[in-house]
Formats: sequence, C-alpha cells, structure tokens
Amino acid sequence: MKAIQLHRDLTRIWEGEPGWRGVLTSVSHTDLGKRFIIAAAVFFGIGGVLAMLIRAQLATPESAFAGPEVYGQIFTMHGSIMMFLFAIPMLEGLAIYLLPKILGARDLAYPRLTALGWWCYLFGGSIMILALLGGVAPDAGWFLYPPLSGKEFTPGVNSDVWLLGITFVEISAMCAAIEIVVTILKFRAANMSLTRMPIMAWYLLATAGMMIFGFPPLILGSILLELERAFGWPFFQPELGGSPLLWQHLFWLFGHPEVYIIFLPAAGALSTIIPVMARTPLIGYGAIVTAVMALAFLSFGLWVHHMFTTGIPHMALGFFSAASVLVAIPTAVQIFAWIGTIWAGRPKFTLPMYYIVGFFIVFVLGGLTGVMLAIVPFDQQAHDTAFVTAHLHYVLVGGFVFPMLAAAYYWMPHATGRTRVMRLGIAAFWLIFIGFNLTFLHMHLTGLLGMPRRMYTYPAEAGWTWLNLISSLGSFMQAFGFGLFAIDIALQRRVGNRSRRDPWNAETLEWAMPTPPPQYNFASLPTVDCREPLTRDRLLGAGLAAGRGLLGRTIGHRRETLAVDMVTGAPEHVAILPGPSIVPFQTALVIGGFFLSMLLSLYWLAPVFIFGTAVMVWRWTATTGTTEDDGPVDTGHGDRLPTSFAVRGSVGYWGSVLAIAASATLFASLVFGHFFLWVVAPNWPPPGDFGVYFLEPVLVTAGALFALAAARIGARDFARSRNGAMISACGLALAIAGLLIGAIRHLPGPGEHSFAAVGWTLTSYAVFSAIVGLLAQVFITRRIASGHTTSDRPHELRIAAVWSDYGAAVALAVTWILSLSSASL
Repeated sequence: MKAIQLHRDLTRIWEGEPGWRGVLTSVSHTDLGKRFIIAAAVFFGIGGVLAMLIRAQLATPESAFAGPEVYGQIFTMHGSIMMFLFAIPMLEGLAIYLLPKILGARDLAYPRLTALGWWCYLFGGSIMILALLGGVAPDAGWFLYPPLSGKEFTPGVNSDVWLLGITFVEISAMCAAIEIVVTILKFRAANMSLTRMPIMAWYLLATAGMMIFGFPPLILGSILLELERAFGWPFFQPELGGSPLLWQHLFWLFGHPEVYIIFLPAAGALSTIIPVMARTPLIGYGAIVTAVMALAFLSFGLWVHHMFTTGIPHMALGFFSAASVLVAIPTAVQIFAWIGTIWAGRPKFTLPMYYIVGFFIVFVLGGLTGVMLAIVPFDQQAHDTAFVTAHLHYVLVGGFVFPMLAAAYYWMPHATGRTRVMRLGIAAFWLIFIGFNLTFLHMHLTGLLGMPRRMYTYPAEAGWTWLNLISSLGSFMQAFGFGLFAIDIALQRRVGNRSRRDPWNAETLEWAMPTPPPQYNFASLPTVDCREPLTRDRLLGAGLAAGRGLLGRTIGHRRETLAVDMVTGAPEHVAILPGPSIVPFQTALVIGGFFLSMLLSLYWLAPVFIFGTAVMVWRWTATTGTTEDDGPVDTGHGDRLPTSFAVRGSVGYWGSVLAIAASATLFASLVFGHFFLWVVAPNWPPPGDFGVYFLEPVLVTAGALFALAAARIGARDFARSRNGAMISACGLALAIAGLLIGAIRHLPGPGEHSFAAVGWTLTSYAVFSAIVGLLAQVFITRRIASGHTTSDRPHELRIAAVWSDYGAAVALAVTWILSLSSASL
C-alpha cells in the first residue's frame, strides 16, 4: 500500500495539465522526447518524398518532370530537411527521452529549456515547409554558397527562408546540447562515477559537446549572410573587401563535425544494443570511450576536407588530407569492438540485429570511399560529382538511419509497453537495404563517369541513362520499405501484445522501470556500484518501485531529483525542478516573431520582438527560485543534502558556463573572420583614415575592470553583493558607452567596406554581451531585494557574476582588437 500511495503522489506531482493547455505547457522529457522523434520522422518522410521527386527527374535524360527553378528548391530542401530537420532533431529526441532513464534520474536538468527547444524546432521547421508549399523555398543548395545565395543571384526571399529558418532551428539544437551535457554530468544515479556511466551517455556527452562548439560558426555565418542580404553589409563581396571563402570556412567548421554529431548517437545505440543481442558484455569499454573522445576532437580539424579545390596552399592540403585519413582510426576501434563483442557472444538474430548487420555493410563501404576522398588528387577529380553524393549517403544513411531503425525496434517496447505482432519489419528491412544499395552503389559509377551533382537534367549521349534509371528504381523500392517500417511501428503501438518489463534481458537502468514509463521515471532513485546494474540485481526495479531507493517520498508538490559530483557520482544536492509552464511556448512565439519580421522585411518590427524576448527571459528567470528555506533534505537513507538553491555550483551555473562557451565560440569565429579577411581578401585594408582609438579604450577598460572586480566581490561576499552588483552594472554601462562612441567616431558606414561591416558586427556583439551582463546585475539586485537571493540561497549570485564577467571581457577584447586594427591602417 505504501508503494501504491507513493506512485499516486508522484503521479500527482509530475503529471501535466489536462487538454490543449497541457500540450502547450508540458515540460516532461518523456513527452517532449517523443514529440521530437515523431516530428523528425514526419520531416524525414517529407524529405523522402522530395528525394523521390529528384530521382523521378533524373530517371531519364532531358526530363521535363521539373524545371530548373523547381528542381533547385526540391534538392535544396531535401538536403536541408534531412540534415537540419531530421538527423539532428532525431538524435535530440532520443537523448531527451532516454537520458534520465539510463542515468537513473527523474528528469533533465532544464525542463523548460527542453520545451523552448521543442517549440523553436517546430516553428522553424514549419517556416521551411510553408515556404516549400508556397514556392519560395531555398534554391541555392543546402550549403548556400555565396555569391549564388547573395542578393544578385537570389533576389527573392528563398535564401532568407534558409538563413532565418535554420537559425531558428539551431536555437533548439543549442538548448538540447546544453541540456544533455549538464544532465549527464550532474543528474546521475548515486555513485555512478564517470567510469560507471552507460556507454550511451559517453556518446551523447561527446555529441552535445561537439554541438556546443560546432554550431556557433554556422549561426554566425547565417547572421552575416542575412546582414549582407538585408542591409548590404559586404562580408562576402570581393569588390568591397569580402570573400565568399569566409562562408565556406564558417559553414564547414560546422559541417564536418556535424557528420560525427549525427554518427555518434547512432554508434552509442549500437554499443548499447549489440551486447544485449550478443548476450555478452561490451568489449573494450575504455577503448571505445577514448575513441569517441578522439573522434570528437579530431572532427574539428577536418573542415578543409571539403575545400580541397578552392586554392588552399599545398602544406595545408597535406595536413587536412592526413587528418581526414587519421579520423578513420577511432572509428575502426569502435567497429572492431562491436565485431569482437558479437564474436565473443551468442548473438540473437532479432530484427534490430538485421539493421545492425546492414549498418556494418553500408557504413564500412561509405568509410572506404571517404578515405578515397581524403586523398587530394582523387578528391580533385571526384569533387562535386555524384560520387560524393553516393559517399555522403553511404556514411549518413549507413551510419545514422540503419542504427536508428535498430534503436526504434529495440526501445519501442519501452516506450509503448508492447511487442510486434506481424513480420512486416523483416520485409521492410530487405526493401530498404536492397533499395538503398541499388540507388547509391551505382551512383559511384555515375560520378566516376563525370556526372556533376545538383544538375537537373542531362543529355542522352552522356552515357548515364541506365545507371540513373537503376538508381531511381532503387529509390522507390527503398521508399516502399520505409512505408512498411512506419506501418509496422504503428501496428506495434496500436495492437501489439503487452510486453514484460525487460523483454531483451538488458542491463541498463531504463529497463528497471515500468513500461511505458511513468512521468517521474523512478519511484525512488537507484544507487549503483557497477556498469551493468541489472545484470547484478534483476530485482532492482521492484525495489525502486517500492520506494527503497533515494528520495522515495514526496514533499508537497515539489519535483525532486538527485544531483551528484561530476566525476565520482557522490550525492551532492537535491535539485528542485519546475513544473508545467506556458512561458517556453510564449518565448518561442516572440522569437519566432523576430524571425518572421526579418523574413518579411518588416525591419522596424524586429526591435519590438528583441525587446519582447528580453522581457520573456526576464519573466522566465523571475519565476524560478523561492523565498523560503527548507534546509537540508533527507534523501531517505539517513543522508541530508542541501537543495539546489543553497549551493553555488548549481545546474543553473553550469548551464550558464556552457551557454557562454557557445557564445565565446561564435565570438572566436567572428574574430577569425576579421583576421581571415585581413589576410586573404582584396582591398583590405581599405583606403582612408579611420583614426586611432585613444579615449574609448580607456573608457571601456575602466568600465570592464570595475564590472569584473565588483561582480567577483559580490559573488564571494554576500554582505557586499548588492553594492557589488550596482557597481558592476555601472561599469558595464560605461563600457557600452565607450564601445558605441568608438564605433561612431572611427568606423565608416557598414555598407561601405567589409572592414567596417566586421567592425560594426564586433561592436554590436560586444554591446549585446555587455547589456546581458548589465541586466544580470540589475536582476540580482532585485532578487536580493525580494528575498530570493540570500546568504543561504546564493546560487544566483555566481550565475549573474559569470554573465557580467563575460560581457566585460568581450568589451575589452573588441575594443582593443578594433583599436589595434585602426592603428595599423
């Protein structure tokens, strides 16, 4: 009876609001993870239809099925949907749904941030699809290279849809990345040290870290190109000191790590599923973790792999070619570990195993052609041909889609509590596997025979007809296979037989809970002492359901989970999480209004939505925290831990650190652009006298130093915190004034030359960062006055200090960069 009452109490606390309001206010990671997965699957279906239209056009020479304008929109949207609206959101959905369950927690670190990411993804993706239906979809290729994507060659809103829609979606990706990293590091089962984490968590940690540092260059590139298109700031126009190669560098600084961002979560699913199917522990856990981290690191040194034909110096070509070959080593370590695990075990050839075998065949072939393209002379011959298209699909479909199909069948009993009732899945596998290879294996030959990518038609005498016809027939076979897969999944969800709790005899914690899972995941939280907790204790789930773990009780209507030391997993404090809220939905609407105002050229409305976003963020933060101090919390086993409000190293602080790391990456990319143009762009530096900064650097330096010192003093000493916050705010205001005076006095109009455009962009970024820091100090002053922040609840002081520190540091850096640049002219 005690267990039943605990279940009822937890259900009352963790359930969402009823009806449509519940849809808008839900912050449940289970619900939001499912929404991401379903929406990504729908976008995959749309992208698949576009792929069939491409193959219908190319099935025969000189086809009149689609003209060049329509075809340009079709192939651009196919690539954009698959990369930005399917692959990344699908891995986000899997991580959001799965992470707390495999880590032994009740929720993610920032439930409302997850909800904001969902709404941004949905709204941004909807903008893209509505543009496609309206005939104004992007048509300059999914990499949107200037000058083709510039105003001269794409005068309509087509490219703006891509730049604004994708940037909107990237907000969702950054929210998920911060969420994943902090959740893995802080929200784990008691005593789950880093060496005891499930292997999937390592893969997701590496993936999210790559997203934090890999996505900001693309966001910056999109901002710069939109500024050029909307306001004429010439970042990519050679005649005004810009360079289109800057876009390529920024895009591929994101683009090549993205390949591994897509692959690693799928590889994590393989490392989780293969030991279960082979009925033996995973071989080489430590070697795999090392390989994953090496792959994450090396992937950032490969972006020029895509630019071998742009006139890169020979030494750089050799370096990036060697790095492109070297990255195959950590990938091979994982593949050999998986093969060794299968070899050492007694594999069950279930449906997930079919897709795993398909992965080995398809992905290894894609990896071999990748090594070929890493060799500069071959790449220069095959560059921009159908050979590259075939390689890309072998790597991405083999490395992501096949593992995700295996993952779907593996975790569907967990999400639905049901098993399959028909054998449609076997037929779907063979149609997908055979259809895929018919489509893309022949495309290698088409490329070697000289067929370029992105061409909408070709002459009959080119000799490509029979190869294209086979590829087109294969694509339709593949489409039928995916259709059968969708039907099979739907039937399992609707009419499948009830499944026992752990139908696979797996070893990770998600199978220690009822299926389908309750909103709170675990009635009480586990304590682990090994990497395979269910292997050692098959009755662990029953004990947790009976409340014999940690936090096996309820306090009021408070949502609680355990936060641990990042390395050892020792219990550190009890995190208090927010409940359902309409604020994330409203915030996404306001942000969406900004993007729509830019898309519709209603620039006078954009500042209104920027102000509205600031108001929503203020409202968001103002609704957190408490004015009451309950003291340490009894975890249920005699230990008493402080709440998240009473510690300085709260999850809010670490989320701020990661957000600043992402912002600093964007800033570093902007500084890279400044010096890249200085070195390679024509007409740089521009003729004229820009003057030399003197007074302004002094103002900014003095203000920044005041802000840094005062914020740090306030964060360390609560008795002086309010005065420190006020002095810090005044210092940041002085720094902002110095930045603006310097820009107005010494920079020409941003449309005159790229030097001025980059200078104004740097100044704008510095002013924005300083304003955020200033608002943080004003906010903390109000929180102290309202009693939310006290000496017993000091966590917000450190958060405010880190934001103001960053604003002051950026103001200093930008001022001196521009001063020294002006002095050298």
